[in-house]
Amino acid sequence: MGNTNQELPLQGTEGLQKLPLQGVGGPSLRVAVKEDCPRLLELIIELAIFEKEPDAVTVTPAEFEDAGFGAKPVWKAFVIEAEGQIVGFALYYIRYSTWKGQRLYLEDLVITEAYRGKGLGKLLFDRLIQETCELGFSGMVWQVLDWNELAIKFYNKYEANIEAGWLNAALSKEQVNNF
Repeated sequence: MGNTNQELPLQGTEGLQKLPLQGVGGPSLRVAVKEDCPRLLELIIELAIFEKEPDAVTVTPAEFEDAGFGAKPVWKAFVIEAEGQIVGFALYYIRYSTWKGQRLYLEDLVITEAYRGKGLGKLLFDRLIQETCELGFSGMVWQVLDWNELAIKFYNKYEANIEAGWLNAALSKEQVNNF
């Protein structure tokens, strides 16, 4: 894990943002750095277990790190630290819609179980909205499982449009290699 005292600039802010929350021990919000990758992967596995897909995470630590901090990074993340460790993150990348233009795509917003319900998800989500505005994107999009009622209630507080009628489609690495 990276140096938790390191101050990193957030786009549009002055240094490390301190977030005063009662009972959490002064959490801070910052941009993820390469040294955070092992902890982010732990939280990704925690998310996969929560989403009832414990074996679905197949990305290697090296692939994950390279995708965020290699020669051609494709993702960026904000992390929340509390009590000396990363307790949550929001990872995004840029999506292009032929209908809407550039949009921020929220891939994952994860708060470890012991820290849920303390407002940390809101802080991350609000930071993503700020990032979307600062980058001049036409909006922000994400997916939510239809059975995740707490997440749906959270997004409804923002008056998010949760669309029905779209089905996810994908080809795995093995399927692509079979062609």
